[in-house]
Amino acid sequence: MAQGSVKVIRRSRQGTPRTLAIDVGGTGIKAEVLDPDGKPLDERTRVRTPKNATPRKVTRIIAELANMHGAFERVSVGFPGVLKDGVVYSAPNLGKGWSSFTLERRLAKKLKVPVRVANDADVQGLGCVSGKGLELTITLGTGFGSTLFIDGRPIHLELAHHPFHKGKTYEDELGNRALKRKGRAKWQRLLREAIGELKKAFNYDRLYIGGGNARYIGFKLPSDTRVVGNEEGLLGGIALWRDHGSHEASE
Repeated sequence: MAQGSVKVIRRSRQGTPRTLAIDVGGTGIKAEVLDPDGKPLDERTRVRTPKNATPRKVTRIIAELANMHGAFERVSVGFPGVLKDGVVYSAPNLGKGWSSFTLERRLAKKLKVPVRVANDADVQGLGCVSGKGLELTITLGTGFGSTLFIDGRPIHLELAHHPFHKGKTYEDELGNRALKRKGRAKWQRLLREAIGELKKAFNYDRLYIGGGNARYIGFKLPSDTRVVGNEEGLLGGIALWRDHGSHEASE
């Protein structure tokens, strides 16, 4: 589809709602239509995240992805930034122009269906946590995402920019730039150290590690820790609607 030719048509709302789940990452933007139980209804699509991924570029790509898929009645978006009530306050691993950007409202207007937007680590966690006890999700990708869950309810954290090792932050030491600069062996040693520090800090029952760089983990993880796939980042989009029933905010 040529850029600038996006034409999104409002879908029918009759029957069971289908969700277009979008996962915005620092390197790729993925999409898939899911049924209410999280079962994929079509093939997942992916478009590379552009350099200097401004709001205009990202919303255009999401609209293009929407046109690649079949019918859907609502949209969920996992986004790599600080958000509150659908408003983006920062997105350091994308481009300029995100401060106070009303992403949820803009997408709802563009796609003509209800939209819910949340931090990508929150959404990934919603797709994999058991909902019992204290659970922590971290994502290893362009940056470092983190969310704490108490009996399934998310409490977003911004651990990425907190001190971790020799005055450097978690993102400094475990983000994608660090992986490329330090190499896998040293990056893995730092990750093992980070897991130990996070366990002491939160005393969680379970830790879930997601994100594209989780595939580079080559050491044995503790029994209360497991790696989750990118699919959870899309499946968690169903959970964004779980507590809202048929309420269609963001129109």
